[in-house]
Amino acid sequence: MSNKEASLKEKLKQALSSTVRVISDDLELNQKQDKNKSSKKFDFFEIDNLAGPRDFVRLRAESDSAALKKKFSDDLVFKKNLPSNSSCKSLYTIAEKIRYEQLGFRMLKGIEKNLNQNYEQIISLKRKDQLKTKEDVSVAEAFELYMLKHFHNVKLNSLTSRMLEFWEKDFDLSVKDHFHFLKENLDDQNKYSSKFSEILQNMDIFDTEENEEQKEENNDEGQDNPSNENEEAESEDQKEQSKDEETETSLDSDYDIDEYKMDEQLVDTDSDKESSEQVIQKTNLKNLNLEYKVFTNQFDEVIKAENLENSEESAKLRRTLDQQLIGFQDVITKLANKLQRQLLAKQNRAWDFDLEEGLLDSSKLPRIIMDPYNSLSFKKEKDQEFKDTIVTLLIDNSGSMRGRPITIAAICADILSRTLERCSVKVEILGFTTKNWKGGKSRELWNKKEKPKTPGRLNDLRHIIYKGGDTHWRQAKNNLGLMLKEGLLKENIDGEAIQWAFNRIKKRKEERKILMVISDGAPVDDSTLSVNSGDFLEKHLKKMVKFIEDKSDIEILAIGIGHDVSRYYDKAIKITDVNELGDVMVSQLSSLFETKKRFH
Repeated sequence: MSNKEASLKEKLKQALSSTVRVISDDLELNQKQDKNKSSKKFDFFEIDNLAGPRDFVRLRAESDSAALKKKFSDDLVFKKNLPSNSSCKSLYTIAEKIRYEQLGFRMLKGIEKNLNQNYEQIISLKRKDQLKTKEDVSVAEAFELYMLKHFHNVKLNSLTSRMLEFWEKDFDLSVKDHFHFLKENLDDQNKYSSKFSEILQNMDIFDTEENEEQKEENNDEGQDNPSNENEEAESEDQKEQSKDEETETSLDSDYDIDEYKMDEQLVDTDSDKESSEQVIQKTNLKNLNLEYKVFTNQFDEVIKAENLENSEESAKLRRTLDQQLIGFQDVITKLANKLQRQLLAKQNRAWDFDLEEGLLDSSKLPRIIMDPYNSLSFKKEKDQEFKDTIVTLLIDNSGSMRGRPITIAAICADILSRTLERCSVKVEILGFTTKNWKGGKSRELWNKKEKPKTPGRLNDLRHIIYKGGDTHWRQAKNNLGLMLKEGLLKENIDGEAIQWAFNRIKKRKEERKILMVISDGAPVDDSTLSVNSGDFLEKHLKKMVKFIEDKSDIEILAIGIGHDVSRYYDKAIKITDVNELGDVMVSQLSSLFETKKRFH
């Protein structure tokens, strides 16, 4: 960064800081204080990474919104009225955000302009190629559009109007009759939020989800508090819990690991017809697993990272990760910005000008000033040819990654996630390990059953979702710090982890799908390898990767940390110094976007 750029960004930061202090009525915010006192800091939303006018609009709006939250939103009142049904919580948060922003509109017209300009920008950038059913639009996304339309009076375009149509009648039934009360009580957070909590919890659309959630919580309690007297019954409960999770989360694997034969419902059960390609893929995947055995899957788990630790510890681990970021951020951020520029260039952004509606074309404003009788000119962004894309980062969470390797992996995943999201590329971050050393409960059960020969995989899997593909980085940022959690990293069974990640990504609707694996070598599980052939796990890994490379349209590549993984993957690179990871991840992704995959 040049001295001039640094000076301009510092001036921008000072201007924003002053504005935030005035809006929030907190004059000490971001002021230097005595070393013995805790300073009040304000997050300036990646001010060092501004790449254009859109980022500036977003920065200005998010700063205003955060300052309004500080001024008008009481955290204790927010928590007091928080709905008990977790499905409602994201909608409740959106409703509160709309409330304090509306109060900001009353304060200053400039705040209203900044926020609505940003919302219009967000709406103009939304892209969904397939909009056929409600399942194609998340309820939270639709609810935000509903609130923007009816409270902020933001004009929706044709796409977002169609997105809202799937849910608008449901929202109207529950919310519309309360508009007057809610708008009259915007300045009374307790009245507003308690009413919204009541509205949301009475919504019919959440009844099924709440029942499923209650079942899952009950099963979790049974798993966390095992009874030796009822071990067999509990095992059945855990199987049922696993089935419930697979039903609720359609992106998780659809196979019965006990027999390790692919289930007949490998392709989505709600599809009435399967393409010939899907049928062939399903058959090939079944044949692939005939030689691979699993002794039991009743102790395996697919878990969201936020359920691994309480929120306080998650925040603490995130702060630890942020401290580690300081030493690498400059280098990796430069690389990430390079990737961003390449992707944006690929997207061939172009505009139609001189339209009667759309975004205001500011370049034509001088002619209005010179002659007020000239009409306003608008512009719209043309459709892009750039393929809708998702990238899954699958990170080895084995014990050998402890220390610097897992820290760098978490940092790179964090920065890449932010970068790719700016370019409308979805990112999913997954991790894989085992729940225990030395086999855990799977081996205990094997011992009780008199140790049958060649039992197959003999450990309890733990597959972790750090960030879902539809989850924004800001919502998942604390989860990434959980990779540093003490005691998390154990064994690595790569073949099944890749199959799990493959089953998730193949069900996505994006046109282009990329799976990047970060590992430090061969699959290792002492419990499994001690009672099976020495290449038992490696053979399955090789077959799984070969299948994805040859029989699917998913692009897979791997980065080996300190080990050559090219014997498993066609597209693989080895790094000897973990500090190279950021450079290699960015360059490998860049090369993928430069080339088109040839389908087999």
